[in-house]
Amino acid sequence: MAVCYRHPDRETGVSCSNCGRPICADCMTSTPVGMRCPECARQRTKVRTGTSAFGRAAGAPATFVLIGISVVAFLAELAGGVGGLEGGGPVITDFGVFGPAIADGEWYRIVTGTFLHAGPIHLLFNMFALYILGTFLEPSLGAARFTALYVASMLAGSLGVVVLEPVTNSVGASGAVFGLFAAAFVIARGRGMEQIATQLGALILLNLLITFTVPRISIGAHLFGAGAGVLCALLILAGDRGRLGPNRMVAEIGAMVALGVISAVATVAVA
Repeated sequence: MAVCYRHPDRETGVSCSNCGRPICADCMTSTPVGMRCPECARQRTKVRTGTSAFGRAAGAPATFVLIGISVVAFLAELAGGVGGLEGGGPVITDFGVFGPAIADGEWYRIVTGTFLHAGPIHLLFNMFALYILGTFLEPSLGAARFTALYVASMLAGSLGVVVLEPVTNSVGASGAVFGLFAAAFVIARGRGMEQIATQLGALILLNLLITFTVPRISIGAHLFGAGAGVLCALLILAGDRGRLGPNRMVAEIGAMVALGVISAVATVAVA
């Protein structure tokens, strides 16, 4: 077991969520983004600049880029016809996640369908969830790890659609959002943020209830996306505990990218 970098005589299974150094109970400071060592905790206090929209965007750039892509995609749906307001239309027909079309060589649907939405309410709910989870996770993970987590969950969600709903044309970011939900829960538990984990757990149960009771919701995307989120979170926690070696970021991002690639290849194979 690793030992605290400030107290070599004390073994510990906890690492600073910012720099990755192992820390004991006397050295750890609980923050909204995990346990931090004394140096990183002081740095966190210095760099906080308020809660303006510009401040949140600076702390979570990938989150806002992903939201922007989905909004632009929805505008393209509207430009393609009134279908964007009715849950259909030519853009959804041509770019949604649809197993038979993917089998015919339209592999791009694995990605494009996850940025389309069946109406403004669908878009609003998913983007609000992405905003909340992104501004919670991305500042502690960094843009690269957060993006890898999102993409892995997104591609796993497309796999879930093809596996469980092979003849349904599915759209939406909910597979990736469920991955973020699951990852946030696992990371919060692993970093000792029990109150946040409890709140996230309740939200996940509520969303699962909605998934299985409300018609026209992609069960496959939600379940497979959440599964990928759990796997990615376990990788991140393994890095926190020093189990991935000195190049933990490379190992974590590489493994998450591999998970996404495997999901994409499996989607094509299953379709």
